[in-house]
Amino acid sequence: MSSTSPSGVSTAPAVAQHTDKHPAYARVAAQRATKAQLRVADAITKFAGSMGFVYIHVVAFAIWMVVVESSPWPTLTLVVSLEAIFLSTFVMIGQNRQAAYQQAKADHDFVEQELELKTNTEITRAIHTLTTELHRRLVPGTEPGADPGGRTS
Repeated sequence: MSSTSPSGVSTAPAVAQHTDKHPAYARVAAQRATKAQLRVADAITKFAGSMGFVYIHVVAFAIWMVVVESSPWPTLTLVVSLEAIFLSTFVMIGQNRQAAYQQAKADHDFVEQELELKTNTEITRAIHTLTTELHRRLVPGTEPGADPGGRTS
């Protein structure tokens, strides 16, 4: 849906060029999305950190202890231990993912800050040059190296 304002300017909604994600985050996420095993690990990590995961386990363990086995503890202990091993691995995968995002963001921010510093330095030098030239043109007898009284050395 687009319309035109009285001045002839289109008022169509602009295609969103800005996202709420940091550019470095988007880059790392795109790299992770290309690998199936990383997408699976991300999905498992996301699910394992949800309340749905907790509820499923409460129900499954209750059914296991009450219905499935008459002596559930040895087998249940084995299952829970194995699950804990895998979940701790997924926690580390999630931490590594977060560290990769943070490092990419830090690298991106460093480059941006260095560029901004360089730009600000160039602008400051240009302002100084313009101010000096303006002063030279507006205040007669002031040349670089001249004494403030207008006398040359």
